Amino acid sequence: MTKEELAKFDGRDGRKAYVAVNEKVYDVSESPLWQAGNHQGMHQAGADLTEELKSAPHVRAVVERFPVVGHLEEPEPPKKKKWGIF
Repeated sequence: MTKEELAKFDGRDGRKAYVAVNEKVYDVSESPLWQAGNHQGMHQAGADLTEELKSAPHVRAVVERFPVVGHLEEPEPPKKKKWGIF
């Protein structure tokens, strides 16, 4: 799943709420702490929360309890153009 695809799972308007942590995508839709895709006014579903989790008051194991629904893909680096001899 790309970051663009992940962003569609923001938990709003009945959509599923997914978050990514360390390249794994978790479904937090059923958690009462992620109502409408928002976690206590600090985090929004549909995002990679790897960096934010480093300063969270709980450990990563809390997120790891949720079902894994995918893997976050890194975008491929842009390909260099090959210049031919004219």
